[in-house]
This record gives sequence, structure tokens and C-alpha cells, in this order.
Amino acid sequence: MTRRKSKKFATEPEIVAQVLDYASWVRTLTTPEIYERAEKHLGARLVTAFRERFGEGIPERLNATHSMLIVASELDPASKRIVEYLSEEHGVAINTVFFNVFEAEGREWLTTDFLLDQDAVEARSERKVRAPWSGYYFANAGLGDHRSWADMRRYGFISAGGGEFYTKRLQQLSVGDEVFVYDKGNGYIGYGCVSSEAQPASVFMTPDGLLFDQPLAEPRFKRVGQPEDHAEHVVGIEWRKTVESAHAKRFKGAFANQNIVCKLRDEATVDFLIAEFGVEKRV
Repeated sequence: MTRRKSKKFATEPEIVAQVLDYASWVRTLTTPEIYERAEKHLGARLVTAFRERFGEGIPERLNATHSMLIVASELDPASKRIVEYLSEEHGVAINTVFFNVFEAEGREWLTTDFLLDQDAVEARSERKVRAPWSGYYFANAGLGDHRSWADMRRYGFISAGGGEFYTKRLQQLSVGDEVFVYDKGNGYIGYGCVSSEAQPASVFMTPDGLLFDQPLAEPRFKRVGQPEDHAEHVVGIEWRKTVESAHAKRFKGAFANQNIVCKLRDEATVDFLIAEFGVEKRV
């Protein structure tokens, strides 16, 4: 493995101040203003562009929340103190991600690492601006390419891969957690309870033995990531109810998110899913 030497750009406090200035402006934008600016830039309707890019309808309300992420190769001490202070003391959704490029087996890879635990940053900001947590989790199935809903339903799991940035999200789930699974562009396709925590897919055990020893509907799922930390990881799920993607549950304005896993907070979506999947309401 060969690490590339690249020019270092230390982030100065002025950059942090500039990010805060941008955020203070962004928070004032209304939904109509966002449509106007986006469509002027895109030269197309925002509704159409959003669906083409993300495979789902655009939310009715835009700019409900926002976060700040500073991308840098290194961070000077003053900037580090400012970011930590804003996040840890005041619950501001701000963080820094560091990047490094290296070569392995003739290919170039980009690695990233956060200054602060991103889950903790989100949790602190959520307590200030978001609705209370329902107790249920949202999870993206990430179907397509090498992931099959048939395999997930048959062998009891959800998965993510491509690096720690993605697989770490699975670590939010603990045994006993209740999860609603979403298929991007279609809707909600499953409800279940976590039966085992995040682990490499290659060591995940099904009732019939190792997952990779089973006749998978999508054999490409067995591929091992290069480097190894890009390999697929899974969380075991005891399914309570699932449907085919063609019969996914959805309604206009239902919560959807690009994250692998996150907490479900939208009351209307939770009520809808509880009814559609026959979930016993929490007392």
C-alpha cells in the first residue's frame, strides 16, 4: 500500500466562520425560494430533477433542518476547538471530515475520518430541533447492484458496504430494536426486530449455516470489498411482516432518507407504518 503525498491545507478559524455565515443564510431560505434558485441553476423543474437523482418524490417542506460539514486534510487547533465547542456545548450540527488518498493493488482509494462521532453530533442537534424519537428505526435496503430483497427476506438480514462511512451506520442497531425497511423509489417493504448486531456478511450465520454457503438469489453479494474494510456487513433481522417491492407501502409526504439507518421521528409516517404492517402500538 502506498500513501500519496498531497498538499496539506490547514483549516483556519476564518473558514469555520465562513461556514457559519453560509449556514445563517441558508436557514432563511423558504421552500419557494429554494425551488426558484434550484430551477434557475438546473434549467429544469426541481421536482423532476430530484426524482431522477434520488428515485423518489421531493419532500413537501424543504430546509426543515441543515448541518455543516467542513472537508479538510487537517485542522488547526483553534478551528478544532471551535467545532468541538459548537457541537458539544451548544448542539450545533457541525463536524469536520478528514480525507486521505492512498494506492492499493494498483487502484486509488479515498479514506475519510470524522473529527467528532457523527452519530453523536446528529443526536445532540436532534435534541434541539427535531421531534421526539418514536422508538422505531428507519433502514435503507439499498437494493440493486449486488443486494437482493429475496435474500434479505429469506435469510433474515439487512446490509451495507463500501467502507466504514456506510457500515458504521449499522452499528446504531442493537438486538431488540424495531426497524422499518425502505426501498428507495418504492416505499416501505418490511418490518422486523434486530436479532444480531452488525458483523461482516462473510461470518453471518443463518439457521442453515453461513450466509455465503447458501444459494443466494444474487451471488454477487458474496464479493469481498477491496480493501477488506469495504466488505459487506449485515445486521440480522427477525421479520414480522414483509412485502414485495411492487407492493411497497407509501403515501405522499412519507418520511424517506438517504442514510443507511436513522431514527424515525415523523409522526404521520410512524402512524401509517404501524397500521400498514400491523404493529402493536407502544403504550
